[in-house]
Amino acid sequence: MNMARRRREAGVLLARWGRFVHGARWPVLTLSALSLCASLWSIHVGGRLDPPGAPAETESGRARQLIEKELPGQPPSFGLIFSSQTLSARDPAFRAELERALAPLRRDPRVARIRSVYDGPPNDPSGGTAALVSRDGRRALVTVELHGKTSGFASLEYSGLPPDLYPALRALVRTDTLEVVSVGNVALNHDFTEVARRDLGRVEAVILPAVALLLLLVFGSVVAAALPLAVGGLAMAGAMAGTLLLARFVSVSIYAPNIVSMIGLGVAIDYSLFVVSRFREEIRARPAPEALARTVATAGRAILFSGLTVAIGLLGMLFLGLGNLGSIGWSGTIVVALAVVHGLTTLPALLAVLGPRVNALRVPFLHREGTGLGFWHGLAATVMAHPWRVFVPVVGVLLLFGLPFLHLRVGSGDATSLPPEAESRRGDDLLRREFPGGDDNQIVAVLDAGPGSPLEAARVAQTYSLSRWLGSRPHVLRVDSFVDLHPSLGLATYQQIAALPREARPPQLEAALRHTVGEHVAMLVVTTNLRAATDEARALVQEIRRAHPPFDGEVLVTGQTAFDLDFIGLVVRHAPLAIGLVVIVTYLVLYVLLDSVLLPLKAIVMNLLSITASYGALVWIFQDGHLAALLDFTPGPIQAATPLIMFCLVFGLSMDYEVLLLSRVREEYERTGDNARAVAVGLERTGRLITGAAAIMATVFFGFGLARSVIIQAVGVGIGIAVVVDATIVRALLVPATMRLMGRWNWWQPAWLALRPWRSD
Repeated sequence: MNMARRRREAGVLLARWGRFVHGARWPVLTLSALSLCASLWSIHVGGRLDPPGAPAETESGRARQLIEKELPGQPPSFGLIFSSQTLSARDPAFRAELERALAPLRRDPRVARIRSVYDGPPNDPSGGTAALVSRDGRRALVTVELHGKTSGFASLEYSGLPPDLYPALRALVRTDTLEVVSVGNVALNHDFTEVARRDLGRVEAVILPAVALLLLLVFGSVVAAALPLAVGGLAMAGAMAGTLLLARFVSVSIYAPNIVSMIGLGVAIDYSLFVVSRFREEIRARPAPEALARTVATAGRAILFSGLTVAIGLLGMLFLGLGNLGSIGWSGTIVVALAVVHGLTTLPALLAVLGPRVNALRVPFLHREGTGLGFWHGLAATVMAHPWRVFVPVVGVLLLFGLPFLHLRVGSGDATSLPPEAESRRGDDLLRREFPGGDDNQIVAVLDAGPGSPLEAARVAQTYSLSRWLGSRPHVLRVDSFVDLHPSLGLATYQQIAALPREARPPQLEAALRHTVGEHVAMLVVTTNLRAATDEARALVQEIRRAHPPFDGEVLVTGQTAFDLDFIGLVVRHAPLAIGLVVIVTYLVLYVLLDSVLLPLKAIVMNLLSITASYGALVWIFQDGHLAALLDFTPGPIQAATPLIMFCLVFGLSMDYEVLLLSRVREEYERTGDNARAVAVGLERTGRLITGAAAIMATVFFGFGLARSVIIQAVGVGIGIAVVVDATIVRALLVPATMRLMGRWNWWQPAWLALRPWRSD
């Protein structure tokens, strides 16, 4: 059985499905309404979303696990910075107001201890380096310790607290005369989650009216324009419910709902646009049941294969090994699957109910359904008449757009990824700028003795040597460990201390050892004045890993800088597999759709050109900061996962228009056998639709450029640019040019695959 026959049989099956939905339209709509109710109930119940964490298979992740397993840990905590424009922190009035503000926390049973400059040296949220009073003397740092246990080292802390605990406690702190801002990882994690949540509602409130207006411009009918919005709402509600349900069993990224909304609106509306447009075309020539059957057999088939290609791209994220960021792949796949399901069930049922009334409530002067060759046919004819003159400069322009990507710099998100008005970012800025040592960075070396003890005499000597070596590195301010208790003590003394039985140790010594030495591990904390994301800090971590003195066991390095390096390494290692799988499976799906060996390859190359251009724009805008003032963000390194997230999203989404266009070209080619005519007619019939769909999808993605989270801004703007490039430069110029240059090779197959006569143009 050859591919063409299989394709015809698939079309027959889909046509039967269209007729079935027409007959069962009311039960289908009832099931859709019930599914919406179930989705809304699940959204109301909710689920916990988490910030990104260190993948356990990396060196920094394994080191953190050892610390958590072997060392007693510290209580979860957050910091509060109290400031006054007129009073000194030592002023009795300042202290009285601070104590009054903290009184509700001191009485709260969830708070274990509060430590301030008035209570003695605290263990502050920055890892023990920041002073308690600012340089100008008008600010005081307070640490609020909660009941429970977190990581053995504060700077590695990722909030595992109940999501409502920190905001409830923070709301208790009120003062009329002092300014208060929070600081520390607990506060940062809360603000990242809150910003992502607020972005979702705020951006959707801007996007939905704009999308509705564009749909009205495309269709010229209120009824037709409302259908894609209805399907988009159903798909998004179901996917949001599925994401929150998934979050009850596995760790799901705080960014998953934003991606669901971003993809769901764009894809569901695009698919609905394709189906409604085809139905409006068919209903003019056929009765409603046959028009619906024909629509599902053609546009339905296109969205089915398009959904497959988008899902393949999204599922590629699962192979990246990026911790809970992989959950974005699952969430995105859910919304794409639901967009296809509702596009093949709910939407046809609505069309069956409406019939010719799909064009009801026309808007004057907006209804334009030309049947001539028009602009798009003329453009295709012009491009195919001069294919080389189009192909070469357009490819050159796309590669030029991608040049900024060559100086890409990646890192992990820090407080600067939050909007400037976020409280924890203001607190982080104050801590770094105003408090001595507040800008310090900690690099943690974990010495794993395996089955042995780090307190054996030989290992104590090796640890002592390692600590002194670390202390001699450039930009290292100090090293804290069990062999750095006091500058006057030497190696022999530390070996004697290590040999003491636990019960014979003085209480202060035992307390010092308990937090730095476990049964099989020891921890050395290196304090440096290098910012975590700098090249110098990364070079220091790499030097420690590569050139440290010998130790009878394993030396693992962790901390924020080490996490950045490991995350980048993880991306580099896993990217070839993920990208390769996405490309290969996409090729196979397109081959089944198009019955061509070379057209899927062409589509993949075109996609890669679109992605290259969007990557260049990403670096130019967010790293180089050319639109920082307009979008209100702080320029900095691109988050390490963003390029790969964008690849997985863009690669699938860009296939939307490729599938729609080439499906129509294939349909026309099978009817006439004329390659040039097939391309011209295919572009004519889909050009206006693709332009409208791209405008809507780009509006959705660019709308997320208004988000306050930089990672969501970057993904939204980057994909929006890719969609615009793909739907204009690539589809309108490169596709007809390359198909003209390829000629009969567009439809070539090897003899062992092609079991039907050769058809030339």
